[in-house]
Amino acid sequence: MIKGGRQKAEGRGKKLTQNSKLKTQIFEPKIVGFLCNWCSYAGADKAGTSQVHYPPNVNVIKVMCSGRIDPQFVMKAFERGADGVIILACHPGDCHYKEGNYRALQRYRMLLRLLRQFGIEDERCRFDYVSAGESDKFIKIVTEMVKTVKGLGPLM
Repeated sequence: MIKGGRQKAEGRGKKLTQNSKLKTQIFEPKIVGFLCNWCSYAGADKAGTSQVHYPPNVNVIKVMCSGRIDPQFVMKAFERGADGVIILACHPGDCHYKEGNYRALQRYRMLLRLLRQFGIEDERCRFDYVSAGESDKFIKIVTEMVKTVKGLGPLM
């Protein structure tokens, strides 16, 4: 009887090993996107309404201005299981709040230094500019980010 019990336990161990290998093979990254309400979110909305296919890995958080994105928001996203973060702002000179996008860029540079201290690769956090009419650029950024984070693997 003991012998049979050991065989069952060994069989379960093999299944667990196979399941964990399978999970890493089909890794789908979780990406949080902080998008400016006036430009970047409108670009993402246009991509959705035009029904162009792009990876569904990004959970969008709409903010009134990219300049209002606190680095703690990004840190909290990683803490809660995000594998990557995208910050999308208005193009320079197009900010509805005059210089919010410049402030966002400054905070992003500081944020990268902070992420490095926690051992999080720079590639997991991306900053870019997307206007309301640039749905193609939004799709390109999302697709590139998903590919990059898939290559890096899960954040542990």
